[in-house]
Amino acid sequence: MKGASLITSEVLSLIKEWEPILESLSEEIITQRRNNQNRTVKQILGQLIDSTSNNIHRVVHLQYQQSPFTFPNYATLGNNDRWIAIQNYQNENGHIMVQLWKFSMLHLCHIIENIDDDKLNNEWFASPGKKITLSEMIHDFPRHLKLHLNEINELINC
Repeated sequence: MKGASLITSEVLSLIKEWEPILESLSEEIITQRRNNQNRTVKQILGQLIDSTSNNIHRVVHLQYQQSPFTFPNYATLGNNDRWIAIQNYQNENGHIMVQLWKFSMLHLCHIIENIDDDKLNNEWFASPGKKITLSEMIHDFPRHLKLHLNEINELINC
């Protein structure tokens, strides 16, 4: 995929920067402080794990399913809050979560590097009436990642 190395380089840089930060946080910081969505660091990290998992599936499906493709958007209608609650990220082992986040991100980077360029314009319905191409989704992922890492940073520094 054209531009894949720029995207994955940015993601890899964020992993390298954030893994030691996340590993060093106290139990109080990761479980007690809450943002304006009432999420803790653990819950935000869980949302990032879910986002990465969903994006892995989207990237794969968008390379062999008929376009436009209907794939559930876990982030609409509060479903991402359901995912966070059902998986009980608040009580998950913090170290395991950081490693799961890291390795799922590394796997997503590997997949991005191997996307078939002929599939980049394939679309999925992100919400009723809104289609997103594979290319748009991949190019937006670093922004999405930084958004949530900034939320964590705000909780660390409050």
